[in-house]
Amino acid sequence: MKIDGGCHCGSVAYEADIDPESVVICHCTDCQALSGTAFRTVARAPGPSFRITRGEPKQYVKTAESGNKRVQAFCVECGTPIYSAALDGATFNIRLGSCRQRAQLMPKMQIWTRSALPWLPRLGEVARFEREP
Repeated sequence: MKIDGGCHCGSVAYEADIDPESVVICHCTDCQALSGTAFRTVARAPGPSFRITRGEPKQYVKTAESGNKRVQAFCVECGTPIYSAALDGATFNIRLGSCRQRAQLMPKMQIWTRSALPWLPRLGEVARFEREP
């Protein structure tokens, strides 16, 4: 499936070919901190299929619990997370919130669930409003 997207302010844009079966939710504490929320959802893309079409994201290299280093890329202007990648660029984890086709991409797996916040299963019990009340 061909996807495209970019940052909130429009400075960075990308396109990629992904397998919709590769969409994953990650509950690790790094993803919680780096996304500023309870988990992160990504679509995995093979390195050669991912292309930046506008701008240049800022890169930060973090070391995971495993010792592996991962590039974290985000817009320097608005801070939108764009992707993470292996240092060799073999795969890219595209941040689903930056993808225009995000509503079509249902996650197929959840990882690092040992770090999942305990209240997530109870979200159905929380009051819902279509707009801010």
